[in-house]
Amino acid sequence: MTDWVVHLIDAGGYWGIFVLMVLENIFPPIPSELIMGIGGIRVGQGRMDMSLLLMAGTFGTTLGNYVWYLAGRMLGFERLKPLVDRHGRWATMDWKDVEAIDRLFGKYGQAAVFIFRFMPVFRTMISLPAGLFRMGHVRFLIWTAAGALIWNLVLGYAGFLLGYHFQQIDKYIGPVSTACIVIAVIAYVWRLATWKPAAGREV
Repeated sequence: MTDWVVHLIDAGGYWGIFVLMVLENIFPPIPSELIMGIGGIRVGQGRMDMSLLLMAGTFGTTLGNYVWYLAGRMLGFERLKPLVDRHGRWATMDWKDVEAIDRLFGKYGQAAVFIFRFMPVFRTMISLPAGLFRMGHVRFLIWTAAGALIWNLVLGYAGFLLGYHFQQIDKYIGPVSTACIVIAVIAYVWRLATWKPAAGREV
């Protein structure tokens, strides 16, 4: 994957960074750590400017997340109830759970969108419930961009300082991401096996 990312960045410059970061947030297996790290290396070589790199990376991240946010808005909170009533077992929740999440998201949605930007796998997933639970467009974009800017700044300067040694991180990114996915799957299977609907829990 590293060679493909390097080729696209070198061929497309800032547009390459932008496109890769959009794709990274729509298809999470493409690691932002690698994209921005290589961009930082190019800054150290004098082939890119850090400010423009961060601008391209942050706009790409925000747009990619906005796609998932819009998907949530299109589905809509109201359309969610029939799905939960019919398939809630597979989501391990019933409508009371959804209403509780809606209340929590109303209070802490901005913090969730911002904080989840620093978590593997979940940083993209948070955009869907942000749309489902009707977080405002402007608030979503501002908090997504703020979290993305900080994260991209860390990655860009890491690449700048570490140079080509940064590419060694690619050896660890894959296993860490895989471990996060495996843990999430195990947690889901356990919850699915032990979950009971609200009526059963009240007995």
